[in-house]
Amino acid sequence: MHRRQKQAEQARPRGLLKPWGRLPGRLQLHQVALPTLPVPPLQQTLDRYLLALEPIVSREELSHTQQLVAEFRRPGGVGERLQKGLERRAKKTENWLSDWWLKTAYLEYRLPVVVHSSPGVVLPKQDFLDRQGQLRFAAKLIEGILDFKSMIDNETLPVEYMGGKPLCMNQYYQILSSCRIPGPKRDSIVNYAQGKRQSRHIAVVHNFQFFELDVYNSDGSPLSTEQLFIQLEKIWNTSLQTNKEPIGILTTNHRNSWAKAYNNLLKDRTNKESVRAIESSICTVCLDAPMPRVSHDVYSSRVAAQMLHGGGSHLNSGNRWFDKTLQFIVAEDGSCGLVYEHAPSEGPPIVALLDHVVEFTKKPEQERSALSPLPMPRKLRFNITPEIKKDIEQAKQNLNILVEDLDVKVMVFHHFGKAFPKSEKISPDAFIQLALQLAYYRMYGHSCATYESASLRRFRLGRTDTIRSASAASLRFVQAMDSPGQPNSGSSLCPQEQEKTELLRRAAQAHREYTDMAIQGNAIDRHLLGLKLQAIEDLVSMPELFMDTAYAVAMHFNLSTSQVPARTDCVMCFGPVVPDGYGVCYNPMEHHINFAISAFNSCADTNAARMAHYLEQALLDMRALLQATPRSKL
Repeated sequence: MHRRQKQAEQARPRGLLKPWGRLPGRLQLHQVALPTLPVPPLQQTLDRYLLALEPIVSREELSHTQQLVAEFRRPGGVGERLQKGLERRAKKTENWLSDWWLKTAYLEYRLPVVVHSSPGVVLPKQDFLDRQGQLRFAAKLIEGILDFKSMIDNETLPVEYMGGKPLCMNQYYQILSSCRIPGPKRDSIVNYAQGKRQSRHIAVVHNFQFFELDVYNSDGSPLSTEQLFIQLEKIWNTSLQTNKEPIGILTTNHRNSWAKAYNNLLKDRTNKESVRAIESSICTVCLDAPMPRVSHDVYSSRVAAQMLHGGGSHLNSGNRWFDKTLQFIVAEDGSCGLVYEHAPSEGPPIVALLDHVVEFTKKPEQERSALSPLPMPRKLRFNITPEIKKDIEQAKQNLNILVEDLDVKVMVFHHFGKAFPKSEKISPDAFIQLALQLAYYRMYGHSCATYESASLRRFRLGRTDTIRSASAASLRFVQAMDSPGQPNSGSSLCPQEQEKTELLRRAAQAHREYTDMAIQGNAIDRHLLGLKLQAIEDLVSMPELFMDTAYAVAMHFNLSTSQVPARTDCVMCFGPVVPDGYGVCYNPMEHHINFAISAFNSCADTNAARMAHYLEQALLDMRALLQATPRSKL
């Protein structure tokens, strides 16, 4: 067994290495001390699965699923066998889920990473309006990234805690110097952060042309803002002519098409060297052309789209390498942000890095001694054959269709922020999730499967599980919310209002409880996925439970949501995960909330601006309800 395991380890694709095993000493000790992800009890998951179906399927469907669950859970049956398989897997791996999740959620996902997988972040608009300002800000930003990198390299990054429990820090060690590599059926990830060949350069792209910029002096010290500014100016002046092919646009294509084009591209030695320089860079910095002028009210929504996909082949989409884990974007008009490839990390570590970098850009520049001349940044050259040219044209066409199809709306909700629900002793996250349930119910007359990410970072190599925000309690609240109240004689308060408030508080409490259960490793979604993947691995026929219509409904997330809190007044955005759904990301600040809502124009039933309108109304109505109802003194 031991030898077979060893062979399996060696046969693993690059992207599935045990990451923490390569980490430095102190951090490795921290990682080893973390608990391993539990496999929840089978009965518990199946009971909770039936509860999760209640608000989203019909009675007939639920009754049918109850029979399938009874069959699946009977003693000695298939459920028990798969559960035992999972428990065995948990005993012999660092994390029974992490490799499976990386493969199924990301590396085997074949749709383009653009819009479908990679989130963008919109930063507050900067006040520069010209090239000088753009390059100065970009130089300062790069210095901030290197400052954060030094904390990772020196292991001085403070361990994060949630609810008094230390969190897994592994994702921080995966986001710099890493890149996704396309494969015909499954992609992989390469990481150049450790070892002798540690990256010393970043990739800079301007006018669709890539450059390798060494960001360290010969003595190992990082370049200063002034040195970086001089180097960026050289790049800008060298890349003035725009008649270059936008080679980066290839990374926007369907993964199978891109894998084919990638192999084709790498046949040429010059191309291969250039691609390797991009892949091994610490990160990419995109110096974008200014965005088309738009009115103030749609500006932030346009910037969000720009961060997600670059605006199309005629704008900045060719000014990217979307497989790169981190791409910082600085446009000439002051719009800036980031887009990241999702496979190595969730949003919080990315936002922590961003918070650090934004703070760093505000620091005054330090006085440095006389600067010695630096070598010219290396222009990365590409030989474009007719076949590669054809691949680029195809990628442009496909991307432009996707860009036209994506509808993004950024809404800054100014009426109140997280301080209000807190003053009512309600979790701000639960309050916002209930407002989303109310908005959706008012628009469509029913509840839908809703996904909210819950962090599993309390566990070694933990990623996420699903908080299912649509519950029986949330459905009772949204149904009651618009039912007419009967005024009580001699009282201005409707008895129904008191009842609605109670239902709101109960639904918020139910959400809070599900969240706590999820972060403790007891949610249902990853466990059900594990049982399904175990069945595939054991080559048993797929259990009926996973072929059921109700299971398909439960996994069709019309609302895919995430709270990504940041100190910076920014907002993350991502595309919907189903053709007829919404992607909703929010950053609750003290006195306002930043929302980014996305939908596809090709779906007649969804509309991001309409959802924003209903969401705003729901938040206001919920506040009015709470303010009209005195809290009981219990």
